[in-house]
Formats: sequence, C-alpha cells, structure tokens
Amino acid sequence: MKTQRSPPAKVLWYLPIIPRFKSHFANRDDAKDLTWHANGRNSDGMVCHPADCSQWKKIDGLYSDFGKEARNLRFGLTSDGMNPYGNLSTQHSSWPVLLVIYNLSPWLCMKQKYMMLSMMISGPRQPGNDIDVYLSPLIEDLRKLWDEGVLVFDGFRKETFEMCAMLFCTINDFPAYGNLSGYSVKGHHACTICEEDTSYIQLKHGRKTMYTRHRHFLKPHHPYRRLKKAFNGSQEHKTAPIPLTGEQVL
Repeated sequence: MKTQRSPPAKVLWYLPIIPRFKSHFANRDDAKDLTWHANGRNSDGMVCHPADCSQWKKIDGLYSDFGKEARNLRFGLTSDGMNPYGNLSTQHSSWPVLLVIYNLSPWLCMKQKYMMLSMMISGPRQPGNDIDVYLSPLIEDLRKLWDEGVLVFDGFRKETFEMCAMLFCTINDFPAYGNLSGYSVKGHHACTICEEDTSYIQLKHGRKTMYTRHRHFLKPHHPYRRLKKAFNGSQEHKTAPIPLTGEQVL
C-alpha cells in the first residue's frame, strides 16, 4: 500500500564549495588571478581593493601564517530573500547564499563565473532566525577550510599546496543582517553599534520608532552637519513625510 506524502515544508540545496575552489586553482589562468591582490595590485595608498583596507591588514597581522600565503582565499557571504515568480506574493520564498572571492581583481570578483551560489533555501516562508540551521553544511566546510585546510593543485605554479580560507565579511541589508547574526535589529535598541545607548523617540501618533542624534558619528566638517532643517525625529509632522537624510539612517 502506497502512502501519500505531503510536500516538504522547506527544501535546502547545498552546492559544496571545496570542489569548486579546487577547480578554480586547477585552471592556470584562474590560479594566477586568485593571487592578484598580492602580485598584480598597485599599492599607491588609495583604497581600490579590500586588500588596501585596515581589516585585511589587521587579519594579516593577527594570523601571520594565513596572511603570508597569497593563495589563501578570503570571501564575502551575501544572502537575502527573493521571490522567483516576480510578484509580491508571500506564498513562496527563496534565499540564495552567495560567496564572492575577494582575492580577485575588482573587475573579476563580481563576474558571474566567480560569484558562487553555495545554497538555496526554498519554502513557503522565510527561514528567519532559524537560518543558522540551514547554514550548517556551509559552516562545516568553512570551519574545515579555516582549521585544517585542504590540499589543492595550483595549475599556474604546477604544485600542490595546503589552501585555507576565511569568511572576510558579509553583504546584506539590515533585516538579513539580523537573521544571519542573530542580533535583534528591531525596537528601541536596534543599532548594533550603540546597542543600549541607542537614541530613539517613540512617535505619539505614528507609533513608530525614530532614531535620532546620530550626527555625532560624522566628522566635524561633514556636509550633513549643515542640514539644520532636516527632520531628525524630534517632532511629528502631520503633513507629507519629510525624507530622512543619510545621518538618520542606521
């Protein structure tokens, strides 16, 4: 007797990342491009690549064994919800998880070939804060790449080396940031920098939370400080809403 099964509540597709990293290094041209940040970058003091920023240099200082091998990978993780059917219906949600390799030059790292789709979380609802459960296979591979490393053949140098990798940053909007980090990005203390010291005002009529007094993060002569008439949440307006300027957005 056949039993009828109901459709799954959620479906997860995981595309292993380690074999694809190996295939990149096996290609002679790709293996050369993956060391561009160390061998092809023009170090002129300008920030033109993530390797020019202080975060990249700080990691090299803290983890010297990782930093001295130019072939070790650093990538960014980005994820957000999307509706593949192109409408505003909430009956289906898909969350792709992409990896962007930052070892490459700026004109290559955002190409379709090097933006790696590692996961697709599909279901009638968004994963929400439970997204960490679905990310488990990817996290296991990331831990292996950081703690142990994997043997990889370099098609450019014609040798085998132990490749390590790390998650350099995440790219997402504020709601997705809350899901990925597990931090609450709603309510009176939504600012992840200020936390309990977040300056806010609860509007009486609109019942919305407005975040104010964030100009102190700006430099003394920043042009936004001259916007004296900009609405900063200190009072409510019953007329048409006034758009917020950059310093009021968290």
